[in-house]
Amino acid sequence: MRPGLLPDLLALLAASALLALTGAAPAAGAPAAPLPDRMADTGGGTQLVTAVAPDLGSTSGTLTWWERRDGRWVAAGTAPARFGARGLADGATRVQGTETTPTGLYDLPYAFGTAPAPAGTAYRYRPVGPDSWWCQDNASRAYNRWSEPLAADCAAAESERLAGYPVQYAHALVVGFNYHRPVRGRGAGIFLHVDGRGATAGCVSVPAEAMRRILRWADPAARPHLAIGTAQGPTALARA
Repeated sequence: MRPGLLPDLLALLAASALLALTGAAPAAGAPAAPLPDRMADTGGGTQLVTAVAPDLGSTSGTLTWWERRDGRWVAAGTAPARFGARGLADGATRVQGTETTPTGLYDLPYAFGTAPAPAGTAYRYRPVGPDSWWCQDNASRAYNRWSEPLAADCAAAESERLAGYPVQYAHALVVGFNYHRPVRGRGAGIFLHVDGRGATAGCVSVPAEAMRRILRWADPAARPHLAIGTAQGPTALARA
């Protein structure tokens, strides 16, 4: 590693909420530690979901869900993942409408779906109705929020009627990107949802059965987070 690179990356973490590279490289021939053990931050819980793309321009990669067992991170499942049609972008500087998936570490506030919650789902699960919307209008007070019915100050043309996506939103988790203190123009409506057989507009998607498995597995008491990043470069979740 070039001298001074690690401090620069840690500064980048503080400035942009990206995950920094961390840990020492494994000895030659030694297996790498599990990905969460090599990350700067996992959210402080005992469950974690990682979505890793080969590089920023990739529209596909791998999603893995992890849990702490006897003080160790263990993979509980894995699935192919889809990202934005234009790849990934730094979550701290992403621009709305760019069809990029934001890198970073995010909580998962609640679940929703056009289909009933899978048996065993512990997350608060909000059913999608015919008048359920996600407001993406930057001028609205309901920006980046569920709106039912659509708020009077939220333009339908700039929002998403959730029932209009019965496949993708059969089951979904809200991703806490730009959610708790929304920045206008940064982006709205980023979810972990069912794969619609193609790249997304900025969400992360997985096959339907994987999404059901994740909902049956996820426990709000374990404070699961979603980490999105690349396998290399400054947005890498961890060193290989």
